[in-house]
Amino acid sequence: MSESTKPADSRRLYQQVADQVRDLIAAGQFVPGSRLPAERDFAQQLGVSRPSLREGLIALEIEGSVEIRMGSGVYVCAGPAGVQAPTRPLGESPSELMQARAAVEGTVAALAAARMDDKALGTLEGTLEAMRTEVAAGRKPLEQDRLFHVTIAAQTGNSVLVRLVADLFDERHAPISARLQSRFESPGTWAAAIEEHVTILKGLVAADPILAQAAMRLHLEASRERWIEA
Repeated sequence: MSESTKPADSRRLYQQVADQVRDLIAAGQFVPGSRLPAERDFAQQLGVSRPSLREGLIALEIEGSVEIRMGSGVYVCAGPAGVQAPTRPLGESPSELMQARAAVEGTVAALAAARMDDKALGTLEGTLEAMRTEVAAGRKPLEQDRLFHVTIAAQTGNSVLVRLVADLFDERHAPISARLQSRFESPGTWAAAIEEHVTILKGLVAADPILAQAAMRLHLEASRERWIEA
């Protein structure tokens, strides 16, 4: 299977990868209790990227076909006998989601930089402080993170962009994205994200669209690397 080939049924790539791995398990290539090949080797065998394989394995873990043991590997679980249904949709591909956010929100930040006012800047500064407080308390500052990104989008004056930014952000609550977050997010990753938000804010304060755009894209690319390729 090639990632460059558009699936006839337009299903997400992680669903196809999950089905392919499940077929190998059903064919007896990997028996219950056995460990799947190392990620790099397995991705090459299947002809997909490592992030796509990882997403497919996460989908299989959600349905109970495999168990991912951090630092050890991926192990086959004893599944029900008979033909299993194809992998159900579990949300957008996290990797594709972050690529889309970088493309959209980079442009949004550039547009917003020329329209920022003191009220919006004050909201963003307060949001960053609230994020720091939440992380220090051992909580995930998702509400504050969302407010930061949506506030920037609102400054474009374009309601479609506001809705698009909010919808893309909220996709992180889909099962496959939520499972990845639970594995790879930590106080350290949130601290890094907050500092990246500070750089975005500097570009907006300076009313510099190029700096704001670059900072937003770098933030979302770094988030993708922390989240998807950890």
